Amino acid sequence: MRVIVKREDLSQGLRAVARAISGRTTLPVLNNVLVATDEDRLRLSATDLELAITAWVNATVEEEGATTVPARLFSDFVGTLPDGALRLTYDDAKRALHVHSSNSETTIKCIEAEEFPPLPAPELTQGVVISATDFREMVQQVVFAASSDDARPVLTGVFLKVEGDTLTAAASDGYRLSVRKVPVENGAPEPVSLIVPARALNEVARSVRDGEETIVMVAPPGRGQVVFRVGDDVEVVSQLIEGEYPPYEQIIPQRYATRTIVPTAQFLQACKRAEVFAREGSQSTRLEITPGGDVPGEIKVSATAEEAGSNETSITATVEGEPITIAFNVRYLREALEAIKTPDVALETTAPASPGVLRPVGESNFIHIIMPMHL
Repeated sequence: MRVIVKREDLSQGLRAVARAISGRTTLPVLNNVLVATDEDRLRLSATDLELAITAWVNATVEEEGATTVPARLFSDFVGTLPDGALRLTYDDAKRALHVHSSNSETTIKCIEAEEFPPLPAPELTQGVVISATDFREMVQQVVFAASSDDARPVLTGVFLKVEGDTLTAAASDGYRLSVRKVPVENGAPEPVSLIVPARALNEVARSVRDGEETIVMVAPPGRGQVVFRVGDDVEVVSQLIEGEYPPYEQIIPQRYATRTIVPTAQFLQACKRAEVFAREGSQSTRLEITPGGDVPGEIKVSATAEEAGSNETSITATVEGEPITIAFNVRYLREALEAIKTPDVALETTAPASPGVLRPVGESNFIHIIMPMHL
């Protein structure tokens, strides 16, 4: 293999794939990045057998070939070189990669490419096409609600369902639920359901660059995998989580007794203040909601820590229905509000022991449910 590549392009590609490398593997080749020619580009791949990331960078290919290079060493070394062209030459006999820059020559010991796990080559024309902007926002609004407890593996993933021209994503840890819908192109003729690890979706969203137009999602039949192609330069392959996702639709309240509309930024700031004290205790924050009459309605956000002190913030709100006092985990409330992009948010409540529902005002594609805490 002989190629010429820009240092900055190679460094960016190595950073992109490095997140798929696990530091706890017993297979030496999994600590390496696959470096291979691919027509007129250089293909970089890394995997921990559950997640694989591939990035393509522009290069001048003088001789085709492939090898695997220690990922951390290679990335750190390339980061120290000056910008400009690098010549990469692989010596098959010595199993070594020679890196020539303007002022240095380096030799790095390699492992043969044949030892690297094979990666799928799906037919992307059969995939579901999603706006990259919509996908990234969907991940930001859903993934944080997935569980980090491996006791229930399905809850550590995000449930994706393609039905017609709509992709629905849902995540829950048993105490909260986030659901987001986005439109898709090339929708599946029959409904398709997948449970994708939250980590994989985060990596796909992180790979989206400003100006990126689309993401293609393909689930090759019988492989237990899903493939995401981000633009033309990055591909993420993930193992799916086996199991049946709980019927989350059943816990979404269909009615409410009180609907409170409040500026999102003010509500979020009040929760951040309350969290300073709530985290010293049970993480509980108290919401006291009062409808308006001759005066505007109000929501009071408060938290008390027995040894630290207390805080209360009052916010003018539009309140329809009955007065109510309800408590939530303040971190859950704050994370949900950070995911809402609209100026105003609606909080729908039924009773102190019933779930609360957050909806962005003016949008119908996102909903977040939080279980209450004891007052």
